[in-house]
Amino acid sequence: MTDVPMREVVERGLWFEEFEPGTRYLHRPGRTVTETDNVLFTTLTMNTQALHLDAAWSATQPFGQRLVNSMFTLATIVGASVAQLTQGTIVANLGFTEVAFPAPLFHGDTLYSESTVLETRPSASRPGQGIVTLRHTGRNQDGVEVAHATRSVLVWFREAGERQAAIAVAERAERAAGIETNG
Repeated sequence: MTDVPMREVVERGLWFEEFEPGTRYLHRPGRTVTETDNVLFTTLTMNTQALHLDAAWSATQPFGQRLVNSMFTLATIVGASVAQLTQGTIVANLGFTEVAFPAPLFHGDTLYSESTVLETRPSASRPGQGIVTLRHTGRNQDGVEVAHATRSVLVWFREAGERQAAIAVAERAERAAGIETNG
């Protein structure tokens, strides 16, 4: 056996330069939504809407059953994009300009998410960072769109992001050394 250094790969999102308008990213695997997901999210967020919690009452309503909390749906379609697009490269979530839920999501449905890069531009006020506008879309297992949102995020350019990461590592090392010598 030879002493060959192992190659290490750290999963990360995309640097600003890697985002290309018009590119669509399919985030897989999908997420089958359970009753537990819906009830837990709904109660954790103090949303007492009977459409999410009360099966008997919801059965008398137009959809005939409980609906998955739309905020869970939104959080899931955005969350599904993180590993592929923004893990470790995002500076901040800037906001949403459009959110819509054109069809309901039910317990047992599988939610598939995708993101399309709409626009990129360097930040005018933050050197080394750029603004990426994304359209996140969620579809159920039948391909029916259940949610979409347009979101802007502030993302590092590669050089600035790598420099920032190196500074953070050095600062942590200095703090650790200070604790060891002063502790």
